[in-house]
Formats: sequence, structure tokens, C-alpha cells
Amino acid sequence: MPTEPPYLRIAAALREEISQGERPPGAKVPSTRQLASTHGVATATAAKALDVLRRERLIHAEPRSGHVVAGQHAATESKRPVLTRDRLVRTAIAIADAEGVAALSMRGLAARLGVPAMAPYRYLSGKDELVFLMADTVYGETGYPAREPEGWRAQLELSARTLWSVHRRHPWLAHLVPLTRPWPLPNLAAHNERALAALSVFGLNAADLCDLNVLFYNHIQGTAIHLERERHAVGASGITEDQWMETQARGYAALTGSGRYPVLARMVQDLAEGYDLDLDHLFEIGLQALLDGLAVRYPVGGKVSGRLA
Repeated sequence: MPTEPPYLRIAAALREEISQGERPPGAKVPSTRQLASTHGVATATAAKALDVLRRERLIHAEPRSGHVVAGQHAATESKRPVLTRDRLVRTAIAIADAEGVAALSMRGLAARLGVPAMAPYRYLSGKDELVFLMADTVYGETGYPAREPEGWRAQLELSARTLWSVHRRHPWLAHLVPLTRPWPLPNLAAHNERALAALSVFGLNAADLCDLNVLFYNHIQGTAIHLERERHAVGASGITEDQWMETQARGYAALTGSGRYPVLARMVQDLAEGYDLDLDHLFEIGLQALLDGLAVRYPVGGKVSGRLA
């Protein structure tokens, strides 16, 4: 798992020195050149570290002196909101939303909040507990109307779209909880309860009911996984989806021109004017196809014995 960016590590080290009194008010802060040399980073990275502390008002620039420790840093610290488990979790969610879970670490979280590196451990045992609480928190962000819609299909549509909206807001979520090793998240259980209640109308045994619930959730999670993957691909490659497709044009031309894949070739030719893969649209198509299949396979109130064929 990648650690926090180098500039946050540098900022955290300086912040610790200031909080421990090693750099008292008025003391000069190392220049970007000195920090770059000491930590083996680019001067731009060192400058970002100083910018973090400047925004936190722990240091300020003085003419001809560079950066110095602010005289009121202790007062500034006392005005910060009290550190709590909820504040840690909410801040971690914001980091994951912006940068992905891979960019999250306990030290980086402390740096973001401007507290000593070990401060989060007073409230959390470690990153595993933090991520567990993050997932449960976001699953609990969206509720349901007090009055249920009529019919199992409308109920499942509401449940699916509600969960999809959660994954839409937090693309990292789909990568956390494997279907084969589910987590005991209370707020996810609330979503499951609604889906199970709607599916129960088919009169299935427990094993089949569980299979259908997993299948239902898998459609949501399986589609949502690509939200984060595309964002990661853009970040890693530096190019958009359309730009990436342009780089693959020669390879696809070889495939479609080989004569071995005639249906693929016709489809690609028909889409020559352009095609946008819309995950929201794909989610809706898959949801309706899944519900259509359930409606055909199971008569409402019908009893089905044994495992699904």
C-alpha cells in the first residue's frame, strides 16, 4: 500500500518539531533547497510541504528571512476543532474521495488534520478499523422514504439506485468489500434488509434467497468498480479515455481487418463516429435486465425448492 506523498511526510516532520518546541516561535524554518537536499526530493515538493504549514498558519514568510515559525502557533492549535473518531473518519473519507484509498495512511491523515502522527491511534487501532468505519459511514449516508413503493420490482429499483448513488459519490467503496468475504457493516446490512424483503416475495429457500441478494448487489458493485479504475487509469497514464482509445487504434484496426471477427468489425465500423461508455446507463440496462429475468423466472408468491439451476 503506497505511503502518503513525500511533501506530507516533510510537513508532518516539521509540524512535530514545532509542536514539541524544537522550533520555537520566530525560529527560522529550513528553506526549500535545504529541505530538498535533506529529504532527497525536488524543490517543488519541498515548497508544497512549506505551503501546507503556511496554510495551517504554523509558519509565515518574512522579508529577507524566509519562513519562520509563527508566534501564535500554540493559540492556533487550541482553536482547532477537537479531534474525535468521527472527525478522523470524515476526513479520511474526503481524502479517499479525492485521491483513492491507496493514498490514505494514518500518518497522512494526521498530517491533513495538523496533529501529531500518533494522535489518531488514540481513537483508532489502525487503518483497518479506519477503513471499516469509513465504509459503514458512507453506506449510512442515504436513507429511504418512510413509505415503501408498491411491488417488489419498484422496491428493488429503489434499493439498487440508492446503493448506486452511494458508490457514485465514493468510487473507492466498490473495491473494499469482496462478495466472498463480506464485512459485518450495520449500514450495509440495512440496505441488504430492504433488498431481501423485496426478494422474499418469491418464496425462495434461504440459500436461493442469499444467491439472489448477492447477484443483485454484484451488479451494483461490479459496475461501480470501474468508476475508480478509470480515475486511477487517468491518474497513472495522464491521458483520458478517448486519448487512450486513440493510442489503441492501430491494434483494433489489425483485429477488425483480420476477417476473423466479423461481428466485432461491423460494430466498430458502425461506432466510428464515436461511442461513450456511460456507466450510469450501463447500470440501468443491467438492472432492468436482471429484474426482467426475475419476473420471468419466479411467479410472485410461487414456491421454488432446491438450489438455482
